[in-house]
Amino acid sequence: MAKGHRSQIKRARNEQNRETRPSAKLSYARMSVQKACFVLDAIRGKDVQTALGILAYSPRYASSVIEKLLKSAIANAEYNNNMSTENLYIEECYANKGPTMKRIRPRAQGRAYRIEKRMSHITIVLNER
Repeated sequence: MAKGHRSQIKRARNEQNRETRPSAKLSYARMSVQKACFVLDAIRGKDVQTALGILAYSPRYASSVIEKLLKSAIANAEYNNNMSTENLYIEECYANKGPTMKRIRPRAQGRAYRIEKRMSHITIVLNER
């Protein structure tokens, strides 16, 4: 049996299991997972300078949002983990489904169609080569 209060035990366990890779997460992004994944698939596994170049010239709306998120992850790596930006690459990037806003579109003869405005949670994890 472990010694200490339950909160001390949990704190010690969480310290051992803490993720050391720098990351950034955007919750409730107003775009569908499919649209975000088009851009994420283009930058997965690339080094950060190449990925920033790809995002700068991509015509999709998601690229501007993901570019901002990638810059945040790079800043986290630089200031929190003391990593060099030249050696960083995108180890993981994925988009998970968020909540869906339901809206109504009026149609003929008193009917109503449902419009689903989807959201996603986007995560980028970096690592050093």
